[in-house]
Amino acid sequence: MRYSQDHKAQTHQRIIKEASVRFRRDGIGATGLQPLMKALNLTHGGFYAHFKSKDELIEKALQAAAAELDAHCEMLFSQEQPLEAFIDRYLSEWHQTSPGEGCPLTTMSPELGLRGQHSATTDSVLSARLNQIEAVLEDGRGDASGLVMMSTLVGALVLARSVEDPGMALRIMDVVRETLKAKIREDEKAGQ
Repeated sequence: MRYSQDHKAQTHQRIIKEASVRFRRDGIGATGLQPLMKALNLTHGGFYAHFKSKDELIEKALQAAAAELDAHCEMLFSQEQPLEAFIDRYLSEWHQTSPGEGCPLTTMSPELGLRGQHSATTDSVLSARLNQIEAVLEDGRGDASGLVMMSTLVGALVLARSVEDPGMALRIMDVVRETLKAKIREDEKAGQ
């Protein structure tokens, strides 16, 4: 049975969306193509009608995760206190417990780095966040401050997700969140 081009495009997007969630939640290496396709009620062989390889799907899934993040961050950075809103959301209990829906810099990007599989999409995600942070800071210290902030946020979330003690996870996020926000307030006072 032949399907329409629209049906094929919709199926293509369904595969990308499901892969994006599974790669972030379960890991790239742990996500097999057969279980992925089965979860969508598709055949394993049908995968190759949509993608040349798993690596192609990985990049498309990372791009989809990046687009979700961009839309979410656009909303956060339009608020009155954008950096505080961004920090609060990044180090939230929701983000800690929802890796399948969160930032790919804490899930997919590290795994790609370990595999030696660099991605221009990771560069794009990081650059977009740095541009948003720099636009708020607007005082020449944005680049270094933005890199420190993003590195701290990503590292804190990775640690909070990996510790066994839930109290330690909350402590990591609380301490880092409050320390970053205090630094922002301190820098604002010094700049006045």
